Amino acid sequence: MKLRFTWLPIIITFTFSGCHKNPTSCTHEDPDINSKDILFQYSTLGSLMAGVYDGERTYAEIKEYGDFGLGTFNALDGEMIEIEHQVFQIKADGIAYPVVDTMRTPFAVVTWFETDQQVTISESMNYEAFKIHLDTILPTLNIPYAIKMTGTFNYILTRSVPRQERPYPPLLDVMENQPTFEFEETEGVMLGFRLPVYMDVANAPGYHFHFITADRDAGGHVLEFQLLNITAEIDYTDAWHTILPGDDDFYQVDISSDAYQ
Repeated sequence: MKLRFTWLPIIITFTFSGCHKNPTSCTHEDPDINSKDILFQYSTLGSLMAGVYDGERTYAEIKEYGDFGLGTFNALDGEMIEIEHQVFQIKADGIAYPVVDTMRTPFAVVTWFETDQQVTISESMNYEAFKIHLDTILPTLNIPYAIKMTGTFNYILTRSVPRQERPYPPLLDVMENQPTFEFEETEGVMLGFRLPVYMDVANAPGYHFHFITADRDAGGHVLEFQLLNITAEIDYTDAWHTILPGDDDFYQVDISSDAYQ
């Protein structure tokens, strides 16, 4: 593995929504954690964009809803990747650290991964070509998909985010200066989701991937890649459930797009 460390300005846009929770008198039932076809998310990426970086849910609770997923950590302390029910924290140094169950998150998306379709990539593709290719062979673009690719990747560019201190700045301000990492001819796992356009303002439509090396020692949020002879496993999901925080930070934040664009 060859890993190069640089700094690069990056901007992304994500938003989420979910069920309303009255701060004084509201009850709701969590989704059936035994269902394998639920896309579960905690909180909203809209609130994350606006600077709500602390959440109530522990990773012990998040893992009850899936063995596969993405997210971050309180104080925006790096990127989360869950694979085979193991959670890792990729900090701003690019290193992957095992996560203890008591750690908390302001935002996570997980599911129970079961392969419904396999797609073999037998020609060289970059990220943009890969998205176009998958869009043409998926049975519909109107449901969420979980996607996992395992193998040796020709090239991957990733990034992470540094831990923040209160008062928290908006996410776009954080991303003006963030570390990026390059991997060449590296064995590992790239996993994430493809979400439909109607989840805009509720989640990020399109593709979102995180990467971790085969020895689980480095990775990050995927910005670009070049791959060849990789098999993509795809899991169809037909339900989407969101649980929202009940604290003052979430209730008082302005998550309209004008607030953070």
